Amino acid sequence: MAEVIAHSLFTEFDIDLFKSGKHYRLYEKFGSHITSVNGVEGTYFAVWAPSAKSVSVIGDFNFWLEGDHKLHVRWDESGIWEGFIPGVRKGNIYKYKIQSHNNDIKTEKADPYARRNEHPPKTASVVWDDDYKWKDSKWMKVRKAKNALDAPFSVYEVHLGSWRKKIEENRFLSYAELSKELVSYVKEMNFTHVELMPIMEYPYDPSWGYQLTGYFAPTSRFGYPDEFKLLVDKLHENGIGVILDWVPSHFPEDAHGLGFFDGSHLYEHPDRRKGYHPDWKSLIFNYGRNEVKAFLISNALFWLDQYHVDGLRVDAVASMLFLDYSREEGEWEPNMFGGRENLEAISFMREMNEAVYSAFPDVQTIAEESTSFPMVSKPTFIGGLGFGMKWMMGWMHDTLQYFAKEPVYRKHHQNDLTFSMTYAFTENFMLPLSHDEVVYGKHSILGRMPGDEWQRFANLRLLYSYMFTHPGTNLLFQGSEFGQSEEWNFQQSLDWHLLQYEPHRGVQTLIKDLNAFYKKEPALYEKQFSGEGFEWIDYNDSENSVLVYIRKGKDTKDDIIIACNMTPVPRENYRMGAPRDGKLKEVFNSDLKKYFGGGSYKNKIQSTKEEPWQFRDYSVEINIPPLGMVALKYTK
Repeated sequence: MAEVIAHSLFTEFDIDLFKSGKHYRLYEKFGSHITSVNGVEGTYFAVWAPSAKSVSVIGDFNFWLEGDHKLHVRWDESGIWEGFIPGVRKGNIYKYKIQSHNNDIKTEKADPYARRNEHPPKTASVVWDDDYKWKDSKWMKVRKAKNALDAPFSVYEVHLGSWRKKIEENRFLSYAELSKELVSYVKEMNFTHVELMPIMEYPYDPSWGYQLTGYFAPTSRFGYPDEFKLLVDKLHENGIGVILDWVPSHFPEDAHGLGFFDGSHLYEHPDRRKGYHPDWKSLIFNYGRNEVKAFLISNALFWLDQYHVDGLRVDAVASMLFLDYSREEGEWEPNMFGGRENLEAISFMREMNEAVYSAFPDVQTIAEESTSFPMVSKPTFIGGLGFGMKWMMGWMHDTLQYFAKEPVYRKHHQNDLTFSMTYAFTENFMLPLSHDEVVYGKHSILGRMPGDEWQRFANLRLLYSYMFTHPGTNLLFQGSEFGQSEEWNFQQSLDWHLLQYEPHRGVQTLIKDLNAFYKKEPALYEKQFSGEGFEWIDYNDSENSVLVYIRKGKDTKDDIIIACNMTPVPRENYRMGAPRDGKLKEVFNSDLKKYFGGGSYKNKIQSTKEEPWQFRDYSVEINIPPLGMVALKYTK
């Protein structure tokens, strides 16, 4: 086969941007690119390996022989090796064989910028391109409104490998099959968005995708890159936004991955106190290195640009923010000011969010962040990290703890629920009942609910009804929407057979209706991140374990009164304060028979009376079903 021909896609400006960490489209330059040089068809390769003595492309086109196709090192001290190999075409598999200046160490690496990888457990990169024709122009025109902070945002979190399987063939659904089955299901359930647990290539199934080796390649477990584009396209065609889990926090030590790439600590921080994660036995990116920062920000933009993705949920932000995260005293080094904050990671996150929102102002970035670090979802120009939203982990923890208690004890723990309102508007919060809450012995969400079967399902319906009417956006993990009984197991399909039973069908119908209710009622989303959108009527009735509050939209006619009864004792003729005079009509009831409720405690249209109650001039008597929520609205 022909020799490597000197060729470059890099301009001097590209190199300057790369060295300064400001090149955010590196995927257009690095990796393998099918092209022609002087009329000859072939593939251009470029890789960053500044500690290399030599870099060879080895693959099925040269019998994996080192030295046959040595790349040329650039003269500008960028550490980039590049060259054009005639005859290499789409579908050829390859790796980089790197000989290091560091003790002549040799490494054999997959391409960090590969657009496709072999199906695990194989580890080589695949020369790839596609000419997929997008059909989602209608969605792209309206998605700014769909992704806005004052729009309904209800997310279905999905692990593609276990959502549904072809059980008779013991295999995953493909991207193409998911583009029919998953899309139609999410649309039927009225969710506004899906969030996909990491689909970037990963070697180890039990990591669920959170240990990445192919940052620019959709995993080949489910098909080709253009088939993943089809899945995104079909979701968009049906008005559903797509959020991807993205992992810039750490990466595995697999021999073909980013670790010790060119015989040096290239992508990971060289100090193990900053470069190694004891919890996950993985390596941590060196956020202070310009080229690494450019790699990560380019990767974020890649999925938004090339795959039309509508948002990134950034994993493990807390582990990036703090130098002492999961470390004992003496295992970490303070920053230059003596603090525990990782200043380089903070700077990286701000820059990443600025780059994302300047290039794609109609998307959202969402931080999975579990501490009280301030201003995570505030703009960078006022000192925030610049995320669009943040997961409300405190709400999730307190709420699940409360609902796990037998109702007889709940009167002593009302503060567990009301406490969230003391900080609910400090960030743009998303309420998550995610995959992390249904594994490792925590039980399924249904499995935490106390009582007999009827009470367990009523509790579950009440939890979801409370969640959907609490300020903030919502996220629900697959299976939770029909009351999966067992913990999530990534190796098997969800227990879809449960839907033959009325209680599970009832929960599924409730979620479908809650999503429709949330999307229909402006009071539930227009001011979901503002204190102006919420008002307590009463949070003090712990004796009866009742909470009553108002959700407000921009127009007072949209206001909704929510009453939750956290016990199995029905509250008949329960008096509550009313904001003003008028007639109140029930617009939602979690106890209807179609939800497997009792259906006995509905509210006819009620007129308020001029009887002061709970510091209000008017009041009204309502029925609140056992372990139920009712929503009321003023009517003409």
